[in-house]
Order: sequence, then C-alpha cells, then structure tokens
Amino acid sequence: MLHRHSLSRRALIRAAGAVPLLALPGVLAAADIDVSDLKDITIGAQPIGPGERKARIARAQALMRANHIGAVLIEPGSSLIYFTGVRWSRSERLTCVVLPVEGEPCIVTPFFEEPSVRESLAIPAEVRVWQEDEDPLAVVAGFLKDRKLAARPIGVEETMRYFAVDGLQHALPVAKIVSANPVVRGCRMIKTAPELALMQLATDVTIAAYRWTYPRITAGMTPQDIAALMSAATRKLGGSNEWNLILLGEAAAYPHGSGKPQKVLPGEVVLMDCGCSVQGYQSDVSRSFVFGTPSAEQRKVWEVVARGQQIALEAAKLGTPAGAVDDAVRGYYTSLGYGPDYKLPGLSHRTGHGIGMDGHEPVNLVRGEKTRLAPGMCFSNEPGIYIPGNFGVRLEDCFHMTESGPKWFSTPPKSIDRPFE
Repeated sequence: MLHRHSLSRRALIRAAGAVPLLALPGVLAAADIDVSDLKDITIGAQPIGPGERKARIARAQALMRANHIGAVLIEPGSSLIYFTGVRWSRSERLTCVVLPVEGEPCIVTPFFEEPSVRESLAIPAEVRVWQEDEDPLAVVAGFLKDRKLAARPIGVEETMRYFAVDGLQHALPVAKIVSANPVVRGCRMIKTAPELALMQLATDVTIAAYRWTYPRITAGMTPQDIAALMSAATRKLGGSNEWNLILLGEAAAYPHGSGKPQKVLPGEVVLMDCGCSVQGYQSDVSRSFVFGTPSAEQRKVWEVVARGQQIALEAAKLGTPAGAVDDAVRGYYTSLGYGPDYKLPGLSHRTGHGIGMDGHEPVNLVRGEKTRLAPGMCFSNEPGIYIPGNFGVRLEDCFHMTESGPKWFSTPPKSIDRPFE
C-alpha cells in the first residue's frame, strides 16, 4: 500500500516491533510458544536453479536488444539476487553487476570482499575488483570499454543510488544513461513456474499459521501477543522473514495502524496482515474478523469488502490495463456511498500491489496504471474499507495471471464468522 520508493509496509512493521518481546512485561515471546503440533511444510521446496538463472540472463539480453540498451547496472538487493544469486548488502563500498547485451555478466566488488561475494554467485561471471584507493565506477567503465559497450545506452536499475549513477557519468562522460525498467521489470514482473511454486508455498505457510493462531486469540491480548503466535507458527511451518501487522478495534480504521495501546476486546475488529518468505519469495495475506459477535455494521462492511475482492478479480482480464482493476472496485464502492475516489470512509489506498521476491513490486493495481495484465504477473488484491474513528476491514489474497485468467494463491474467506475456512 505504501509508495514503492518509501519505506515498505514490512519495514514499518519491523521498526514498530524493534523492542524485543521479552523486554515487554506480559507479552508472549515467540521462542516460548509451544508449536510442537506443527511441522515444516516447505521441506520439498525447490530453490531457483542454474537453468532458471541462465534463462533470466537470456531474457534480459533479449530485452536489452529490443530496447537498444548495451548493458544494465544493478546494485545489491532482490534484483541482484534474481539475476546472479549474489546476496550482499549495500554500503558506501560499491558492489554491482553489469549485465552486458551479450556475453557473461561482470561482478564489480572490493578486492577484500571478492571471496565472500563469490560464495553466493550462482551464474558464470567475470569478477573485477577495486582497491580502497580506486574508483569502482572506473572499473565498471573499463569493463564496458573492453566489451565495446561504452558508446551504447547504459541502463540503471531503478533503485540504484545517485552516487553510483553520477560516478559512472563522470567515469564515462560519453555514456547515455537510461532507465533499465524495460529490462529488469520486463523480467521480474513475469513469474515462471518455479517462482510461482515458491510463492504458493509461502502462502500455504501463512494460511496454516493463521489457522493455528486464530483459535488461540483471547480477550486482553495485545498486537504483540498475536504477532508472537503468528511468528512462532510461521517459523515452525518453514517460513522465514515473517512479518505481522495486527490492528485492533479503532486501529483497524487506519491501514498501517496506530501507536495507541490496543488489546483484544469483545465486539471489536481484529485485522491481521501477515506474510513470510520461502526461498526468497513472498506471501501477503490479510484477514479481518470480530472477536465475539459482529454488529450489523461490521458484518455489512465485511461483506462489501469481500465483494470488492471478487470484483477486482473479475476485472483482472488478460490485456486489461492494471489500473482498470482499481477503477472497477472504486466504482462499486462509490455506488454504495463510500469515497468517492480515495476519500474516507472508503478505500484510501490502491487495490493491490505487485509481489514476488519483494513484498511490494511493480506494477500496482492503481488508477492510471497502463501496464497490461499478462500471464505470470502477480498481485495482491486488498480493497479495504476504512471508517475513521470506528473500524476498518481489509481482506487480502494474492493472485497470479494465467493463460486463462487470474488464479488465487489463497482462497478468500466466505464469512466474517469463519475467516480461515
């Protein structure tokens, strides 16, 4: 839901939960929760293999040729892992990959980091190093000159930092620097069968963790208590990097919550937005229910949101602009008196976001997005309704586009009374 260049929802959740659970009196600790009745359901997960990465490089090079790009630069992060397998952190010392339009890629990294970088390198690639008193962008420029690519447009991945782009321009003044989106997005937006299988497993873990946690929620619990249950279950089931946003009562009226103290109370909404990763691929599932007996208004809003999800899925037809999915939901909500547009009470955020290795990826199901839906694209579907000062409802399930249309990773609930059936 957040703008993709701002802090992600997961970063905010983790920041909010930075205080160790054990340091908070009366709060459950995930490590102390008995999950002996659960087992790892990801044991058979197949990691991304060499053949898959070879195909990714080939696809990127085909897109480079189609878009007249000579090479693409990528810093550490999910795109570096996607193409090379290299798992590295960004720092002031540049490590990057140069994907050339033909031939093997080149990893550029500090001399003393080369052995560590090679540990996760999963493709054939040249490695060029730079010493502490040298300019790493001069090394990048040297590779481009050696491959006779210096005079061709050089694409930079959209999260690449300014100092690297500026440094390359100084090291190679004649270079025309362009966006690498046609290449990187062109590859990563279209998930392959091995990627979809990992995303399905991650979703299966989250759903199983929900089903285990739900009957254990009791009156007086805090968001941290419920999150600890979900985390313990997720880890035992085989998920990693688990994250949990738990909003109780009025806090559910604000999509990313409130800092005010919260606890489970009879007759109030519990909104859970949770996910994890399996072999680096993400899940994202939200459920809203009432602890106790729902009021007529709570039930009505829940049913409207459930219908909103279905309308979004019905609008997600192959070849349809992604923004049309958001338009369909927003039109339905407006017909019922919500909004209009992004106004409250109503739907104040986009209908969904892309998902894959990152929880939020391009492109979004949001007004004005012209990218057309194609097989392999994956999205969240989360058209919530928020009533400030009262409560909110969000149901979120992800889907992927197939040759015959959209397919759920998780099946939306049928009733506010049975949110995990």
